[in-house]
Amino acid sequence: MADDIGQQPQRSSQAVVRADTGACTTARQQALSAGHKYAACVQLAKVSDGMRAAARDPMWKWPDWCDDHGVANVWYITRINGCGVFGVELKVLDTRGRQVGGIKYMMIGYEFSDRTLSRWAYQVALLEYQRWGQGTAGTKAQGSASCRRKCKVANGSFPSQTISASKSPYGQYFIDTTINVRKRGQKGSGSAVITHHFTNPAWGTSTPVELGTTDVRCDTALPGRTTQVGCINPGYVPEMVYNKRGEYPELAKHIAYAQDVKKLPGKHGTKQYLTRLTDKKKITKNRDKACPSSRPRPQGKSCDEYPFATTWQGASTGSGKFSWRMINARQNSQGGNALNNFYTYNRIIEKDRFLVWIK
Repeated sequence: MADDIGQQPQRSSQAVVRADTGACTTARQQALSAGHKYAACVQLAKVSDGMRAAARDPMWKWPDWCDDHGVANVWYITRINGCGVFGVELKVLDTRGRQVGGIKYMMIGYEFSDRTLSRWAYQVALLEYQRWGQGTAGTKAQGSASCRRKCKVANGSFPSQTISASKSPYGQYFIDTTINVRKRGQKGSGSAVITHHFTNPAWGTSTPVELGTTDVRCDTALPGRTTQVGCINPGYVPEMVYNKRGEYPELAKHIAYAQDVKKLPGKHGTKQYLTRLTDKKKITKNRDKACPSSRPRPQGKSCDEYPFATTWQGASTGSGKFSWRMINARQNSQGGNALNNFYTYNRIIEKDRFLVWIK
């Protein structure tokens, strides 16, 4: 069978959290000038697995895989979802700068887009798991959103809400792409940012902390889809899956041979990616070089090439290394259709990376 079951969450390398390392000094200076008894600042903090499990909020249904990696302080993404769990601490200081209280909590960020829409969503929830000391009673959280590069905030809110072991402040925003969705071949990436802070009568307003999404790309550049817009996470590398015992066994076995014996790119578990080619003339040249019409086709067979003609690693556009084999013609044709469906489902456009997993 062919399937995109390779859609397992992947760790993102994008840095998305910003909490000023000098926030506590700034907060203390502001508190002194305002005449407050305390000051409050927000900084990143470590969270144990036990504390994380205790703070799980059954009312907020993010995906099960969202916290499979613990409080990793990074995003994990699929092609249309992103989720991250981040450890943070609100520190309450006296006028001499000594910490006298605190609230440790987790930021859970969740982003989800759609392959056929120009709008995507971003949510953040704050889950308290430990509180101690002075100046924490009556603390509330609130936030706002902004967008960087090719996007804008359409609507949403993060109103003032009490934070406690049983109450998790929550904000949600909807984001629109700013590319020209009426024009063919457009694309642009953006990142939404939710900034939150805390308030309390004893110290006023805390320093803020930002949590941004990884890049979300929206485009009208998917071949064969005219100007239909859609949004995905370009940092996620999808995998086309063929099974040696599935619908296209001869095709799968040829690709396995090409990857394992001839050491051609695109293999699952490597970073030797295939990249999509959409130029029809170049695709034809790839096919003609790997499988020229002069090569005899046995009855019921057709010529299969790897890397695919629809990639920049193909016989003509690539390094010159490729593999060909005569395989069952029906399997070759239907396996190619499955590949095209994979391209469409994952919005794999020109020069997008992907891998091929032979199971």
